[in-house]
Amino acid sequence: MPFDASNSAPFVDSFGRAVRYLRLSVTDRCDLRCTYCMAEKMTFLPRREVLSVGEMLRLARVFVAHGTRKIRITGGEPLVRSDVMELFEGLAAWRASGNLDEITLTTNGTRLARYAEDLVRCGVRRVNVSLDTLDADRYRALTRIGTIQRVLDGIDAARAAGLHIRLNAVASRGAFEAEVDDLIRFAHGRGMDLAIIEEMPLGQTGCDRGQTCLSNASLRKDLSQRWTMTPARNASGGPAQVFRVAETGGTLGFISPMSCNFCAACNRVRLSCTGRLFTCLGEEGSVDLRDAAQRSDAAVIAAIREALWHKPERHSFDPATISTPNLERHMSALGG
Repeated sequence: MPFDASNSAPFVDSFGRAVRYLRLSVTDRCDLRCTYCMAEKMTFLPRREVLSVGEMLRLARVFVAHGTRKIRITGGEPLVRSDVMELFEGLAAWRASGNLDEITLTTNGTRLARYAEDLVRCGVRRVNVSLDTLDADRYRALTRIGTIQRVLDGIDAARAAGLHIRLNAVASRGAFEAEVDDLIRFAHGRGMDLAIIEEMPLGQTGCDRGQTCLSNASLRKDLSQRWTMTPARNASGGPAQVFRVAETGGTLGFISPMSCNFCAACNRVRLSCTGRLFTCLGEEGSVDLRDAAQRSDAAVIAAIREALWHKPERHSFDPATISTPNLERHMSALGG
């Protein structure tokens, strides 16, 4: 189906921010149970409530026709979905035709060894891999059920396939502070970037975030005692404050939703695996695009424009209430 050039004005919110970036969650399921992301015992969505690949492509096509140039596939863990490569193949055609600039993926890495070459074949050039520790025992404790070697094998396979990798690590008090230097050396020694992300108050996980959350400002001050960091350009255009580490030549990013509001240039929206459009990760408000799609593309377009008109200027995460989640929704629902 060709892109419809009619009524193709960009999607813009009431603050003049155009949507150039769609984060598309393909499942709420995951093969890990990370302590900062979800509870140990989770109830996942019935499969009948999850969009088909065809429905996802139809909704994504509307965004691309109205100015979206980048799509990131998220979860849950996107690679646990059995037909996920059909989605990548559909998106690959848009990238090949010039309608889309970039297709990216955020993954926990446990299945990356299986899919790395297929992802490259579909035009994916960059992936983000979540890895909070290099210690096998601590990895098992953080993920509750994970085996770190699967992730390390996935990273090796991704590098061999030619994928550029950014490791994502969630900052936390205690053991992480002692390990972060090793993560820097590990990432940069293999030509990978590293981003450190503050923990966000999303969903009950069975853990008290007040005991674990660590400010990136504090962490960066500590790291500056040992590493020479100079500001660098953020090639992805995302919210990270990026620094070049002189001792390694690699880049280190800090994503700080709790201590540093970065919403002024927000160009992204999030589509859940059920077809609900969230204009802000830090707010609960959403609209049902699946219902609109059952009527017409015009109804989808109208619903998106209405939602964007009500998009908040900034999120409402509050460090003072970190122990009590702002939202009932878990991180796994939208992929962060």
